[in-house]
Amino acid sequence: MARTLKIGVLSFHGDVEEHVVAINKAAQNLRIEIEVVLVRTKDTLHSLDALIIPGGESTTLQKLCEREGMFAGIKNINKIFGTCAGAILLAKTVRNKEKDQRTLELMDIEVDRNAYGKQAESFEEAIDTTLGKMKAIFIRAPKITATRNGVSVLAKNGNSVFACEQKNGDKYYLATCFHPELTTTLFHEYFLKQI
Repeated sequence: MARTLKIGVLSFHGDVEEHVVAINKAAQNLRIEIEVVLVRTKDTLHSLDALIIPGGESTTLQKLCEREGMFAGIKNINKIFGTCAGAILLAKTVRNKEKDQRTLELMDIEVDRNAYGKQAESFEEAIDTTLGKMKAIFIRAPKITATRNGVSVLAKNGNSVFACEQKNGDKYYLATCFHPELTTTLFHEYFLKQI
């Protein structure tokens, strides 16, 4: 019998509940046993098989993670899925970042913060991905402006990369500029398959 996977969702702010619902539904669709852990302290990081970093405000997420002393613990997690602000936190390079803004610097991508505009300029778009067609919701979304060192693109429109992944040994990172948890379980199912 397969063991239960422990999937953490960073739970300071942002669309936490939507990710919890999406990952549970994805596990149900795949018939995988999971336990979802709401992550607010560094002590909850040690036993995780994977972590989801939701959207929200990237500098706020950074400051809260630093306040709780979580950066090193997050870097030790081998499988991480970041959406929107989570993609910014994964990136090695961030354009238009705030003064003193830091990231985890785990994924070989360059991200332009809030590249699609302010909250009022949020939009929905039907996109093609390697996982299938889906509706994508962009809310104060970043743009992935460059991918390097074996990063694979999963969705793009022209020069705009919407989703990508990077595998490096036992490390796996998945990043989306949009919020798949609001419209589909396909990316959450795909993430679970990598764990």
